[in-house]
Amino acid sequence: MSVKSVLSSTAVLVLGALALTGCQSGSTTAVGGSAPSQQTPVTPAVSRSAAPVSAPSAPVTAPSATVSAVRSSSSGNSSGGNSSGGSRAGGNADSDSYAYTHPCSNRQLSVHVARRDSAPTQRVIEVRNVGAQSCGLSYYPLIDLDDSHAADGSQAVKPLIPSGLGGAPAYPVYAGQTAYAVVDLDPSGATTGTVKGIDELNVLADGNHMPDADTLNFPLGSGALVLKPKLGLYQSTVVDAVAAMRAADTQS
Repeated sequence: MSVKSVLSSTAVLVLGALALTGCQSGSTTAVGGSAPSQQTPVTPAVSRSAAPVSAPSAPVTAPSATVSAVRSSSSGNSSGGNSSGGSRAGGNADSDSYAYTHPCSNRQLSVHVARRDSAPTQRVIEVRNVGAQSCGLSYYPLIDLDDSHAADGSQAVKPLIPSGLGGAPAYPVYAGQTAYAVVDLDPSGATTGTVKGIDELNVLADGNHMPDADTLNFPLGSGALVLKPKLGLYQSTVVDAVAAMRAADTQS
């Protein structure tokens, strides 16, 4: 082999090695033979997250001490007090506190009177809240017993009611629930000395806030015996209403 051939082979090998080295360097070759530029790593953008939402405050789970004390002291008083068989705390539209500041209106109530089969002289006054919110009633309905044919009601008989009333500002009636009050026309069961001509029971569901025009009239039928009638406070059951009636000792 000639010296020229050896030199040519060596030159080819050197150029090949240089080419291979350039491919492994990780750089890019600029167009026009300029110096290669170094690749700069791209730093990912930091995402902007929304400001953290603070945790909700702890819910109020108990009524004020004043309301609790009123409910407790009144529910155990058989001779007065106002008991609904349970209370609902809070300021929503179906709670005691809402009822205390929202008296019942006549259009919010459905009032019925029924005779007790087990006690013929007793009448159960049922006041149902047909509205969507709770409302407050007076402690007992305002009633009288009268002759439906009388012109001026001067002969009307008013019942005894329990004394020692006090406590909550109203009797709460929740939406869809019923308050009961019982009146005994003749607690003694006497057949003589009774008031003649009484054949009607007049009921005003809330004597504290409703006008007299909202009074409803319920027939008792002829021959009703009326003597020193007694009326109890509103209660959540008929049994409790009867017990409240028996404690009546003060003229209404």
